This record gives sequence, C-alpha cells and structure tokens, in this order.
Amino acid sequence: MAGRILVVDAVPTNRIVLRVKLSAAFYEVVQAGSGRAALELMRKMRPDLVIAAAELPDMTGRALCAELRRGAGERRLPVVIMHGEDDPGERLATLAAGADDVLARPIDDLVMLARLRSLLRACDAEAELQLRDDTRRALGLAEQGASYAPPALVALVPTGRDAVPPALVEGLRARIEDRVTVIEPDSALRESGAVPDVFVIAEGPGGQGEGLALLPQLRASRRTRHAALIYVARPHQRRAAAAALDMGASDLLAAGPDPEELAIRLRTQIDRKRTADRLRANMRDGLRAAVCDPLTGLYNRRYALPHLSRLAERAGQQRRPYALLLADLDHFKAVNDVYGHAAGDAVLTVLAQRLRDNLRAADLISRWGGEEFLVAMPDTDRGAAQRTADRLCRVMAEAPVPLPDGRLLTVTLSIGVACGPAGGDAQPLELIDSADQALYAAKDTGRNTVVMADTVTTLPRRPAAPELPAAAAAPRREARRS
Repeated sequence: MAGRILVVDAVPTNRIVLRVKLSAAFYEVVQAGSGRAALELMRKMRPDLVIAAAELPDMTGRALCAELRRGAGERRLPVVIMHGEDDPGERLATLAAGADDVLARPIDDLVMLARLRSLLRACDAEAELQLRDDTRRALGLAEQGASYAPPALVALVPTGRDAVPPALVEGLRARIEDRVTVIEPDSALRESGAVPDVFVIAEGPGGQGEGLALLPQLRASRRTRHAALIYVARPHQRRAAAAALDMGASDLLAAGPDPEELAIRLRTQIDRKRTADRLRANMRDGLRAAVCDPLTGLYNRRYALPHLSRLAERAGQQRRPYALLLADLDHFKAVNDVYGHAAGDAVLTVLAQRLRDNLRAADLISRWGGEEFLVAMPDTDRGAAQRTADRLCRVMAEAPVPLPDGRLLTVTLSIGVACGPAGGDAQPLELIDSADQALYAAKDTGRNTVVMADTVTTLPRRPAAPELPAAAAAPRREARRS
C-alpha cells in the first residue's frame, strides 16, 4: 500500500466515490461519518493522512483538524479539507486553521492525487529526520535549539509576463516579516549570493508551464535542494500544477497569485524548512559528537582507527610513506593534582590548538586517550616526521600555557615517531605499537624529547610515577619548565 488515508464525510456516497479513487491509486482507505468517529479511528488505525469534509454532523472540518493535530502529538499528520465549492474566503480560513490543503468539489483527481503524493512524501522525509533526532537524544547528544529565528528570504521567480504583479510583492511584504525579493529564473540557478529559504515559481496568465523546468534543477542543486518550493499555477494549468507537485514542489497555489493565501502557505513552508534544517543540523552534530572529543574538538579513537586503515591502504597502493606521532604531556597527572582539573583541561585545549596550528590540513590529529595525542601524517618520510616532532616539542615548551586563575605554566611533550616505508606492508596497529614504545623511550630518557621507533632496540622500562612539576612551586604568574 502507498499509505493509509482516513476519509471523513457524513455523506456515504462521497466516501464511497473517494474510496474507489484512492484504492485505485493503491492507498488503504479507512472511513468515518463524523468527527468523533474519526478521532476514535485515529487512535486505533494511525492513518498517514486525513481527508475530511468541511461540515460534519458533530463539528466543522477546522475543529476536527485542530483535534487531529492535538491527538497526533509530535507526529506530523497531513490534513486536507474538502469544501462544497471554491470559496476563497473559506479556503483562506481553513488554511489559516492549520489544514495542509483545501480541495473544492468537484474534486480534480489529477491534482488531488499529486497533492497526496507530495504531502506523504514530505511527511515521510520529516519522520525519518525526526527518528534520527530521537536516536541522538537517546544517546544524550541533544542540545537546546536557538530560540531566535532570523527573517527568512523569499524569492519570487516569474516565468512569464505579469507572473509577479507589483500588488503581489507589496501584499506579501505587508503580511509577512520575512524578506521578499524578485529574481529572474537564471539568477535562481546561479551559485552566488544568499540562498533563499523559499522559491515561489509563478506562471504568467498566458503561460504553459514554463516554470516546471526550474523545479528539478533547484531540487538537484546542492545549494538549493533543501529550499522550499512553491509553485503558482493559473486555473487553466491543472496538468502543470499536478506535474509540479510530482517534480518536487513543496506546495501549490492552483488558482493564481493571491498574496493572502501565499502568505499563509509561506509561513507554513518556512516553519517546516526550519524544522527540517534543525533536524539535519542535529544529525550532523550527533555524528560529529560521536567521532570528536568534546573538550579539544579533535577526532577521537573511534574515528582515527578507520582513518589510519584507509591511510595505510592508500600509502601502499601509491607506494608513498606515512608517519605516526604519538605525543604525551609530561607530568600531566601532577598538573591536575596541583592546579586542578580545570587547569588540566586548559593545558589539553591549548595543546590541541597548537597541534592544529603547526600541522598540515591533511594530517590527522586525534586525542588518543587522556593526555595522549596521535598524529597521522600522509606522504611523510622519516626526516620530515622527525623535524615535525622536534618542532612540536619546541612550540609547546617555549610558550607557557595560561591557566584559568591567571597563572602561567610551562608544560612539555614527549613524542614517539614510527614511519611506514613507501610501498611497505606495515599495518597501522603495528606502527602505533612501535610509536608507543618510542614514546616510553622518550619518557625514559628524560622527557621533552623525540624518539624514533627504529632506534629503540630494547623495550623501554615504564616511567616512574610522575613528579611534581617545577612550575607548581612558582609564585603566581611565573612559569618554570615542568
């Protein structure tokens, strides 16, 4: 089935006719003759979309729409209201009450089915994003969203003569607080300027659907694919209107440009776009949080290991060397014990920034664990790796770290370096182990130094318990080598 649709109408003939049409389009149809019956079925059947008559025995279609919205909770339930005739005032009132669309009898089957496909497609996309956001929240990665939303940018795109009359622009600006601009079709496709939140593609009175060509291009572009698209058709363009919905339009005005109706639909589309943008941003932030260290912003071990595997594979294929540096802060436990964990966090953050400032964009920097940092350097031979490690030691030792209480503390690094030869078959975990042994050799030889793994002939002894850094006894705002 394409989806489950609840049809609510007091007239059995109307329900039967609509059920036949929807069943032919492979929808599962559930029927109700009153608002209360519809609400009961809503709890039992959980339909994907509701089509309701504007007048029911026990309530209006607008009242039912409000009840359905409350009953659906956070789930977005599309609601379409059917009117007996096309009354612009009633249509606007129904849209303002929260309905997704209004259909007038006799119903145009072509446009109706296209509208249902569009609504269900948008609802499924939002539900998928919401599901991922719920998972992110369950993992404890959720953050409170910003309460302030800046004005949206609305671009009116005329595709024929008199498609966007001045009265439409003035009427919109008087009804919404968002920025409204008129741009030519070519400008809508250019990779420049601010990206509009909503494109309104308007056909002229004598148009034959010229604006349809813009829809797939805007949907395919990385720059505009997430923008809302509203298609404004004229009454004689019913086929173009239906095609627009199937080609990616988010909403449709089938009776021409009306500033009041367009303002209502714009507010709905802007809200939905902002919701989708927030959910996508939450998903990106959740993925980032899963692979990044929250304190330093560097990648963590979960990201570093598969990255090293890809780096080693590429180095072997291209017969190029690569190097691994394993750096460890000297006497870091004593820093936490004497100055407090806030000072320790400050030292880690400063080291992470200095690593970023003194390494290439292609180099991977990750927090390997505690006070250990792993650097993976592609296309780097032994000499370049040693020079880089020596420079990092100097950078850290020569510039004291400012602590939260205003004192300055000099901290040093010990670094072990292991290199994968060009075209060699050295595995990343083997190189990490070699770099780890070289790191302990650096600790064993007095710290604040670099040891190359190929110079370590015997397994170094583990370093003794860290001593108190010399800077711990320094007067306030003085720094000494730790």
